[in-house]
Amino acid sequence: MSEKILEVKHLGKAFGSNQVLRDIDFSVSPGDVTCIIGPSGSGKSTLLRCLNMLETPSTGEINYHGTDITSKNVNVPEYRSKVGMVFQNFNLFNNMTALKNCTVGQVKVLKKSKEEAEKKALYYLEKVGMAPYVKAKPHQLSGGMKQRVAIARALAMEPEVLLFDEPTSALDPEMVGEVLSVMKQLANEGLTMVIVTHEMAFARDVSTRTIFMDKGYIVEDAPPQELFNNPKEARTREFLSRFMQG
Repeated sequence: MSEKILEVKHLGKAFGSNQVLRDIDFSVSPGDVTCIIGPSGSGKSTLLRCLNMLETPSTGEINYHGTDITSKNVNVPEYRSKVGMVFQNFNLFNNMTALKNCTVGQVKVLKKSKEEAEKKALYYLEKVGMAPYVKAKPHQLSGGMKQRVAIARALAMEPEVLLFDEPTSALDPEMVGEVLSVMKQLANEGLTMVIVTHEMAFARDVSTRTIFMDKGYIVEDAPPQELFNNPKEARTREFLSRFMQG
């Protein structure tokens, strides 16, 4: 078994008296595509934000190759270059072209030369089908295009793990497919991903494991065939029945 990249142990997160995550345990190994599903407010996005250290956990550990990244002496920007994130609302720099959005992190965090960063950025923009739009600024792009630029930007850092927080929920329905197909291609190429999603068919067909969360807990964690076809927990069955009727 390969060494685990991420290992989450007894993770908890509270905002004041509101306990959002409760005793979360799971791990990520190379090549895993982990989809996290569950009702709104179940803690899915907070878990992802903790994994990327956008939120500081209240209790527990997040170990990256055995080092607890919640400890004080961890270089968070460097860690984030290894565990990248694609956001629901793209989070692109509006004053920069698609190309510049994909080079700025490489130059600032990875200390790459401008030429090297541009070469890498062009490669990934082409990979997500955005090569014709390298000079465009975000306001000139559709939502689906912006999200593909955001994916290229994350890939250009060549992370070990890529986190996706509801990457299609801000998109018009016809644009959802173009982003999911890019993600499916990345999964097929072996990229390690953790994806919070409402796209049940995508979770069922693309993930190597699916985690169902509710009320801050992991209720069920299983291979997708098992979780979708034969869920063990009543709460999972109840949640999935609404999606599987079609």
